[in-house]
Amino acid sequence: MELTVALTLDFHPTGRHFLQIPGPSPVPDRILRAMSLPTIDHRGPEFALLGLKVLADTQRIFQTRHPVVIYPASGTGAWEAALSNVCSPGDAVLMFETGHFASLWQKMALRLGLQPEFLAQAGMEHGVPVSWRRGVQADMIEARLSADKAHKIKAVCVVHNETSTGVTSNIAAVRKAIDAAKHPALLLVDSISGLASADYRHDEWGVDVTVSGSQKGLMLPPGMSFNAVSPKAIEVAKHATLPKAFWAWDEIIEINKGGYWPYTPNTNLLYGLSEACDMILNPAHGGLAAVFARHQRWAGGVRAAVRAWGLPIQCADPAVYSPVLTGVLLPEGVDADAVRRLIYERFDCSLGTGLGKLKGRMFRIGHLGDCNDLTLMGALAGCEMGLKLSGVKLADSGVQAAMDFFASHAVPVPLARAA
Repeated sequence: MELTVALTLDFHPTGRHFLQIPGPSPVPDRILRAMSLPTIDHRGPEFALLGLKVLADTQRIFQTRHPVVIYPASGTGAWEAALSNVCSPGDAVLMFETGHFASLWQKMALRLGLQPEFLAQAGMEHGVPVSWRRGVQADMIEARLSADKAHKIKAVCVVHNETSTGVTSNIAAVRKAIDAAKHPALLLVDSISGLASADYRHDEWGVDVTVSGSQKGLMLPPGMSFNAVSPKAIEVAKHATLPKAFWAWDEIIEINKGGYWPYTPNTNLLYGLSEACDMILNPAHGGLAAVFARHQRWAGGVRAAVRAWGLPIQCADPAVYSPVLTGVLLPEGVDADAVRRLIYERFDCSLGTGLGKLKGRMFRIGHLGDCNDLTLMGALAGCEMGLKLSGVKLADSGVQAAMDFFASHAVPVPLARAA
């Protein structure tokens, strides 16, 4: 095992590796430096200042006035925290299939003893389920909730930015659908890959629990996850009876008021989170609005390249194109994983694999976080060369199309880099 790892790390001894998967994303040097600070007493006054700062900063990023719970866990842990705090054994929850991660959340609900109902659009396109190429259909949710006269459904669970497909969903429309059905169900949203990359408004969109993680738009290593919670969700949690201890909101929210955690927190990741928030929220560099504009622009350049190649974009609805990643569907009979492997071995560029029902059919180009035009141009050049070497017939140069796009679209203010 040690020999295998060493060979992998030494495969390309010079130059930077192009990590263009849709998370974990590259970690900026200034965040790495912040994480290298000495660990401090997590019960001391210095830590309380750090704790209060990151809790306030993350509220601004979620765009909420209400508590944000930070766990030393992956996004999967935050999924479990969201369900276990607001549900009781046997509760019905309504979920919508938009891709691999929506499916994994549904499987978790089953394992927790809930009764998830999984809505999905029917049909196939390019040999791929339609439900994996489009966002949540709010009208289907409204119809199902309207039929639930006994209000047995306790929560609606949807994914904001489906990392496996490059499809976003209109969360405000889902809230409107719940309200139109006059249904009391909570709205739970996974924005693990959307937060700090795609516009997201917890309070304004009426979300009750937002789930997220550290390793995407926040530009941190994996290992930190979040639940942003509404007052309604906190009230429901007082009566929910699914077993929970580590994930319980009540104790952590109370202790967070002083800047502390009820258990040993991941102090050095909190240092990194503080630095990431400073970079993202810096008003001199445009704050969140500029971050969202940068991601939209990067996504536009990558999509211009894919169109020039003549390949289908995995997301079939331009209205819900993800600003975080672009999925590229390859012709039937072409092994997308073999193409990815060639691009990695020849050009030192990592691309996201197809997951679940898309295994072997597509690859994913991440354009999020610590990124810029030249980073993406290098990645797209590697993709174009790899596709040609793999025998995939391309209509035109995607590299040239991306260059033209970036040259003709103004650059939003840059991400703060100075330490």
